[in-house]
Amino acid sequence: MKVLVTAGPTREAIDPVRFVSNRSSGKMGYAVAAAARRAGHDVCLVSGPVALAPPRGVELVRATTAADVLAAVKKRVRGCDLLVMAAAIADWRPKKIAARKLKKRAGPPRIEWVPTPDVLKEIAPLKKPAQVFCGFAAETERLAQEAQRKLREKNLDAIAANDVSKKDRGFESDRNALTIYFADRRAVRVALATKERCAERLLDVLTEIFDRKKK
Repeated sequence: MKVLVTAGPTREAIDPVRFVSNRSSGKMGYAVAAAARRAGHDVCLVSGPVALAPPRGVELVRATTAADVLAAVKKRVRGCDLLVMAAAIADWRPKKIAARKLKKRAGPPRIEWVPTPDVLKEIAPLKKPAQVFCGFAAETERLAQEAQRKLREKNLDAIAANDVSKKDRGFESDRNALTIYFADRRAVRVALATKERCAERLLDVLTEIFDRKKK
């Protein structure tokens, strides 16, 4: 397969020094890209700013903002068989970026926030019947409900949900536990394990979906 993976956080500038971001380390997305490459697939990894070396043999595309990720995915999505959106994209950005560093003595700045692009929603109309799209849902509550809502709204074949409120998994950790929900309402649970193992299991179930679509 031709596999397109997104990973890591995005950064939305406040001024030339500061930005808003999140705790994503990129480890889960990088593990998915590495697992796909080990399985012999042609892999492109769109990565936000992370402190990780890219997996060997993977095409790396660097992105900073949500708009960067959207542009990179739009450019490549028509040519992929499998899309795995593991990036943790910031939901909001300042409407206006200050041209100079905001000074502490001026007091707390008043920032007007606007939504960033919802990458999966924007590319959903581009999806072809033979393609497999998988999202991620990092939640602290109502895991099943939120994951299933995103699955429906974003025209996904599957979504991998993980509880990031627990300290032994998720953001910044080397371990994770996933519940993979499918469009036909099935679910597969991947018990707490290394992110490499979680990535391999996720890739297995997504490959099964792709193989069924080809028949």
